[in-house]
Order: sequence, then structure tokens, then C-alpha cells
Amino acid sequence: MMDLKKIESAYSDARNRYAQFNVDTDEAIRKLDSIQLSLHCWQGDDVAGFEHPDSSLSGGGIEVTGNYPGRARTIAELREDIEKVCSLLPGMQRLNLHAIYGDFGGKKVDRDQIGVEHFQSWIHWGKERGIGLDFNPTCFSHPFAADGFTLSSKDRRRREFWIEHVRRSRMIAAEMGRAMGNPSVNNIWIPDGSKDTPVDRFTHRALLKEALDEIFRENFPKEHLIDSLEGKLFGIGSESMVVGSHEFYLGYAARNGKYVCVDTGHYHPTEEIGDKISSILQFVDGIMLHVSRGVRWDSDHVVILNDQVRLLAEEIVRAKALDRVRVGLDFFDASINRIGAYVVGARATQTAFLCALLEPTEILRTYEEEGKYFERLALLEAMKAMPFGAVYDYYCAAQNVPAGAEYVAEVQKYEAEVLAGRGGM
Repeated sequence: MMDLKKIESAYSDARNRYAQFNVDTDEAIRKLDSIQLSLHCWQGDDVAGFEHPDSSLSGGGIEVTGNYPGRARTIAELREDIEKVCSLLPGMQRLNLHAIYGDFGGKKVDRDQIGVEHFQSWIHWGKERGIGLDFNPTCFSHPFAADGFTLSSKDRRRREFWIEHVRRSRMIAAEMGRAMGNPSVNNIWIPDGSKDTPVDRFTHRALLKEALDEIFRENFPKEHLIDSLEGKLFGIGSESMVVGSHEFYLGYAARNGKYVCVDTGHYHPTEEIGDKISSILQFVDGIMLHVSRGVRWDSDHVVILNDQVRLLAEEIVRAKALDRVRVGLDFFDASINRIGAYVVGARATQTAFLCALLEPTEILRTYEEEGKYFERLALLEAMKAMPFGAVYDYYCAAQNVPAGAEYVAEVQKYEAEVLAGRGGM
């Protein structure tokens, strides 16, 4: 059980310590509370979806490892899991849906035939619980993606199939945004690429540009829909060339007024992703952030509070760009309790943004402008030992959410009472 007196006492001490650096912890909490994390539905069921009874992940450069029991097998189970996750997180969250998670009623509905009616129950569920919705076309795990190309395919029939799918995805997302009174992000990621060195990269990229031009021909109100484009460094089966590279989508977004999706696991392991934020924001309308953790070649490990995610949050806050960045999670781990993975990753991301909001940026900026680099470095190091954990615990307790590691017991209880009844994989 939470000891509120100890939490409040620790927060009072933390507030006083931060005040010495002209940092208002109450204001930091208020700003943190305005950040809605978009929880990714695919962590709950290992990217299986609900297209038809024998749905399973296949192809597209995506691989889920592990067989921990308790995977969500139905829409009802996934919603139950998401509600449990939200109950263990402070703040209001969103849910990011892929097109294969529609409420298809057990019927086979091909991707170029999906409509708002297949997601109406999700809209109703989100409105009831105050959970905003985001969306993604699903351009993988389909016979028309088996050769590794979708929107950039040289086969006109296949290319038109995927154009129609993405076009319909935008319509669904726009309706979600209209119904919820909050714009929905429709994030486009395609697996298109080549395992070995290709000769004709140019044509595939020209075809992708033409496909996107056609998809975006229909306009929707910005208060309903945000279009986002997600590049990738490589994937399984596309090690030598990815058609939709970071450079391709950055150029397209800058020219056409779209968001760029920065997935933190989609860059070279030696790149500092946070360093890209201030550059990208100079040229695009905004950023859709997919927070994940890269480990060697695998891009989708559970997020932890490491230097990379802290720098990412710091650069967004320093740029005063919270209103131009939508924050989502993107990882999947079937080797541990899936609910626990959600909560660990979400709390780590929130804590990173809290640390950024607790930074004495104005003092640091003054040091920098005056050439006091020793003082700047010393203060940055000192801030690492500041009691940001006490501030986050207070934020949790104020919203009647378990503080510290107390949520672990809640996850264990849910596993025993709910997940265990679902059996193994």
C-alpha cells in the first residue's frame, strides 16, 4: 500500500531542491499530464490482429519472440488488457490501432474493403473511456506483400490494392479523430525493400511517391486527421535497401506538409536520435514519435529510462515543441508479462519527459551563451542525481495510481486472475 505521507514528504523535499534552480515541480507535473502516450495495440497480442480466426503474423520484416502465456486472443481480451494498463498509469492515454485489429465479426474482410463500420465499436469504446485513437494501415502479412513490395510494387494491380487500403485507413482515422474531438494520427509504414543489392532503386521510390500523391489527394480537416510517414533503416528481408527510407519520407513530408514518424529503433545503432529532433522540426509540420529500444539489430525492445530516451525528451522540451510532437510506444516482447511490458515502457517514457521538464534549461542556456562550459557540464551531471523519482511518485499518488514499483503486485494479481485463464500460446 502507498504511504501517502512519505510520498508527500519526499515530494516536498524534492520541490524545494528543484526550486533552488528556479524549477517549478508543480508546473512540470502539469505539463507532463498534458502528454498523452499512444499505447500500441500490438504489444498485447504479438501482432496477430483479428482479421479472421486463423490470423497470424507472417512476413513484413517483423518478428515477435517468446511465448509467455496470456496473449490477448479476442478484441474483448485486448480491451480488458489495455484498460488494466491504463489503470496503472497516471495521465490520459491513447490507443494506436493497426488495420488488422478491426471488429470484423468473424468474417473475412480484405484490406481494400475495410471501412469505418469495422472500427465503430473501437470508437464507442474509446469515447466511453476517454481514450483517444490513432491508426495504421497494415501493409504486411498478406499475399500481396509476399514479394516484399506494396505501395512501391511494379505490379500495378498490387500497388492499387495497397493504395486503396491506405486510402481507406485515412478515412477511418479521420472519423476516429472527428468522433473523439481530437485528431487521429494515421501513420504509414510499409515493408518495401530488397534483401540483396538492387539495381533499380529509383523506380521503386518514384512509384512510392506517385502512390502517396494519389493517397493524399483526398483532404481531411487537420482537427480530425494527422498524416505521418515512417521510414526504416532496414528490416528482415530488406537489409540492403528500404524504399521508404528516412531521407525519402523527410523530403516528402517537408514538401507536402506531413508529419515524420521518428521510430527510435529504426536508425543506425550509433546515431543519437535525439539530435535529429531540432533538425526535423525546422522543416516539417510535426513529429510522430515511436519510442522503442534498439538492441543490436532488433529495434523493438521494451523502453527503459536510458540516455537515448532521455535525450529524446530533452530535445523536444528544449525546443518547446510538445505541441508539435505526438508520443507513441512501439515495441513487442512476448518473453515477459505483456501487461508489465506496457507499464514499464510507458512509465519510462513518462519519466524521461518529466526529467526534461525538471531541467533548469534557462540556467544551462545562460551558461552556454556565456561560454561557461564547465558550469554547464557540472549542472547537467548534478541534475542526474536530483529526486525526479519523488516527483513522479507524487504524480502517480495524486491520481491514485501505484507509485514506485507497487504496480508489480497489481500486474501479478492480474496475471493470476485473468491471464492465467487464457492458457499458453
